[in-house]
Amino acid sequence: MIDTHCHIDEEAFAADREEVIARQQAEGVRAMIVPGVNVASIESVLDVCHAHPGYCFPALGLHPEDVKENWEADMATVEKAIRAHREELVAIGEIGLDYYWDTTYKEQQKEALRRQLLLARELDLPVILHNREATEDIVSIVREAAAFDHSSIRLSPLRGVFHCYNGSKETAEQILRMGFYLGIGGVLTFKNCKLKDMLKDLDSHLSSTIHLSSRLLLETDAPYMAPVPHRGERNESRFMAHVADMLADILEMSREEVIRQTTDNAKQLFNLKTI
Repeated sequence: MIDTHCHIDEEAFAADREEVIARQQAEGVRAMIVPGVNVASIESVLDVCHAHPGYCFPALGLHPEDVKENWEADMATVEKAIRAHREELVAIGEIGLDYYWDTTYKEQQKEALRRQLLLARELDLPVILHNREATEDIVSIVREAAAFDHSSIRLSPLRGVFHCYNGSKETAEQILRMGFYLGIGGVLTFKNCKLKDMLKDLDSHLSSTIHLSSRLLLETDAPYMAPVPHRGERNESRFMAHVADMLADILEMSREEVIRQTTDNAKQLFNLKTI
């Protein structure tokens, strides 16, 4: 398994980070993508990835919840770090839009997202997208950035993953047809979650054009969003096995097939040649 979204650098793991990583390795987690969210996390993400080369892979970005009054200065610092560490980064992220808590900086969030999407195209990196209560805007901005052309700069195709996907079938189909992946985590196991039925319906609907299993990634968002039966606990990458079991049921595959396919998907998107 590859955990394509794990905040192993955060304070929640400070006391036992090495033990946690050793436990993940022992239980079949082959790698982790560690996304940055702000200026402060640049150092913590790089530190943990440098301590575990070939196992923890860094991504850097400015998260929408961190777009505040000083966002332009923060954006400049994050961009500088992305450019400086381009050769070791596997993605730009976690970036996106979040209107759930506060829309004070809604327009600034959009501009920060646009800048980072175009930076990803310039540097030929995938993006890790966060979306909460902002689906129409984020899909529109991604489409706009994907279509953007610049006569003096060679831009690569835009690609990436919609992290922690829990939206509609219609939106999922739009995302897949744009060439993006869906990140699936612990929410799939929650009681009364509609995602399970949506994915089953989507798989049936797309069967003649897109193989859904080829566009799914396993993730945790650890230390958050632990799956059942660990809900309420600190999440860990090894808990993805419960998500893999649920996906196996939905897609009518074995757990081993789900793990193999999602691992291949992660290796392809994030260019993990050594895994």
